[in-house]
Amino acid sequence: MLNAAIMAAEEGSSPLAPNWWEFLVTLAGFAVLMFIVIKFVMPAFEKTFAERTAAIEGGIAKAEAAQAEANAALNEYKQQLVDARTEANRIREEARAEGAQILADLKEKAAAESARITEQAHVQIEAERQAAVVSLRAEVGTLATELASRIVGESLADDARSSRVVDRFLADLESSSQSAGAAK
Repeated sequence: MLNAAIMAAEEGSSPLAPNWWEFLVTLAGFAVLMFIVIKFVMPAFEKTFAERTAAIEGGIAKAEAAQAEANAALNEYKQQLVDARTEANRIREEARAEGAQILADLKEKAAAESARITEQAHVQIEAERQAAVVSLRAEVGTLATELASRIVGESLADDARSSRVVDRFLADLESSSQSAGAAK
């Protein structure tokens, strides 16, 4: 190279001046390369860029649609949840009211049954008391007649007479027990 520079200096041409033939060949190569790039490479890049842009925009649109659908599903879910809670509260309140009604009915039935059993017991007690009074009168009458017969020394076998004696004895007995009860 150094020799070429020296030779060029001797010939009278400047080493900094370009060679026109090299310049033209380089310019022609550059023009052919630019033509190939513009004609074949750039459309392929543009097509790829357009496809990517469409894919990205389509993906964004799909994502926005999916987001909108997810938001709609979320709102629907929230509404269903609110409806379910409202329904659960309504059912719970109905169950409480029904339970209170059943409890009141059971208390009422229990009170009615208790009153019926109590009334039946009073009737049975009264019947047993009456039976006891009748039995006691008969027995007291028999004992009083025997006692009076022994005291008097004569037979009080006559029914009418013994009945009068027993009735008088019981009347005296009742009046003395009532006067003793009033004195207390």
